[in-house]
Amino acid sequence: MRSKTNSADSRTRSSVSIFIVLGLCCFFYILGAWQKSGFGKGDRIAEEITKLTDCTTLSLNFGTHHNEGDNIELSESKAKIFEPCSAKYIDYTPCHDQKRAMTFPRDNMIYRERHCPPEDEKLHCLIPAPRGYKNPFPWPKSRDYVPYANVPYKSLTVEKAIQNWVQFEGDVFKFPGGGTMFPQGADKYIDELAQVIPISDGTVRIALDTGCGVASWGAYLLKRNVLTMSFAPRDSHEAQVQFALERGVPAVIGVMGTQRLPYPSRAFDMSHCSRCLIPWTANDGLYLIEVDRVLRPGGYWILSGPPINWKQHYEAWQRSKEELQKEQERIEEIAELLCWEKKYEKGDLAIWQKRINTHSCPSSRDTIDPPPACESVNPDDSWYKRMERCTTRMPKVNDASDVAGGILEKFPKRLNAVPPRVLSGSLSGVTAESYNADTQLWKKHVEAYKRINKYIGEIRYRNVMDMNAGLGGFAAALTSNKAWVMNVVPTIAKDNTLGVIYERGLIGIYHDWCDIEDILLEMDRILRPEGAVILRDNVDVLNRVKKVLGGIRWDSKLVDHEDGPLVPEKILIAVKKYWVADGNRTADS
Repeated sequence: MRSKTNSADSRTRSSVSIFIVLGLCCFFYILGAWQKSGFGKGDRIAEEITKLTDCTTLSLNFGTHHNEGDNIELSESKAKIFEPCSAKYIDYTPCHDQKRAMTFPRDNMIYRERHCPPEDEKLHCLIPAPRGYKNPFPWPKSRDYVPYANVPYKSLTVEKAIQNWVQFEGDVFKFPGGGTMFPQGADKYIDELAQVIPISDGTVRIALDTGCGVASWGAYLLKRNVLTMSFAPRDSHEAQVQFALERGVPAVIGVMGTQRLPYPSRAFDMSHCSRCLIPWTANDGLYLIEVDRVLRPGGYWILSGPPINWKQHYEAWQRSKEELQKEQERIEEIAELLCWEKKYEKGDLAIWQKRINTHSCPSSRDTIDPPPACESVNPDDSWYKRMERCTTRMPKVNDASDVAGGILEKFPKRLNAVPPRVLSGSLSGVTAESYNADTQLWKKHVEAYKRINKYIGEIRYRNVMDMNAGLGGFAAALTSNKAWVMNVVPTIAKDNTLGVIYERGLIGIYHDWCDIEDILLEMDRILRPEGAVILRDNVDVLNRVKKVLGGIRWDSKLVDHEDGPLVPEKILIAVKKYWVADGNRTADS
């Protein structure tokens, strides 16, 4: 199998790491994202695959064909048949199961962290979509409207009614663009941020929204060419990340607890907390130290909500003046320890900027006792790694005016420029030449995919996932304002390339995939009905995969490599059939 960061002849990586999934319209709680499926009535997306031996001939239908009364008749297959799960599992998220979560300690939000089921508790059935599930509205309409049937929960429309998070109208949810600290809309709020932060010129490209709600901040930044990784826990507002993904906005289930965020160091140009309820001063500033790890030198931290403007709001927040004043003073102190400079405070909003290198820290900082620097911990190693109260060292610079880690081009030039991590030689075997070659190779691959499926890069597919992202070449080649890509770097990958992906102005996450059967069931869980998949590997591996697909109700077809039939690497394309929960036709109901 081929590693994307090595030459075309290097095909030793396990089959797990070669999957390139266009989870076209893929809901991922990453990797814990919700999703639905279920066997029952619904429309039929794909015609039966013709039994042709010529693998260059394609007969899949990638369009949508919703005719409410159609039933899917499954063709006979020798493959193991996976039955649908009970309809009660429509929102099942294996590593964020509410029942399991309540068995863990509540200290430091441990119970809201990832807790995956042991082998004997795993579901080996297909997760159903809610009955009546509809294809989402095309972007940008999906930003503002979501069919009720897709996320059938109204609680947030009541709890957040005066804050303009979400409203229920007829058979759809409407998202006015409000938030707890910006009830008048995200646009006005972002305009205020832009007075301090260079949002409009491509300097700021990648943002992090901690405790994102329904991700309206990230949704409205998209039209300013800023891509936001939003996260929120699966708590009493259980549908908030589901809403974000249905809107076509990047989001994952996540929390600041005891473990590092699943992102590399120096990843984000801007981090945001709008009344996110994270206790920033707890554990000696541990959570601010973690933000510092993932924030680029020169990046910005935005805080709106408690304790900012406490003099105005202390009664509404039902907290004492003394407590709130002490909390803000402690935040200011930790920010100074981290070598951040306060740039703005007005009304409910405060903004800090991380300095570009350690030389630019003020001399007054020498009189205080900062957290110790991390000595042995790899700053990019964050999958299931505990946070530590130590600061991540910035890369060394030769001059006080240099940016630690290197200067990034403004987006969109940043997308294909050679990233600083490659130029510095920090990735073994990856040079500027091999990086550029990988970029060109993926342009070629994506053009081939578009010839197979004309909807790729168009409004038909909004949420996309690359399950083995390498250097991010697939996402860079696909770049379109009609789609976004979640780039997954497997923890077993030879090289940790996620930092390069962020330096390109793309987003991604670490994850650990399992064996083929488990991967395919997980792919089915996070893939929308009528979503599509593309797998690229040697023909023997793809034939093994194709056998499994017959048992999970996908139509599939093997296609020759774009360079011709003599190349042993092939392309397997598949379409998930439309089916939804039906209490009479699901397992364990």
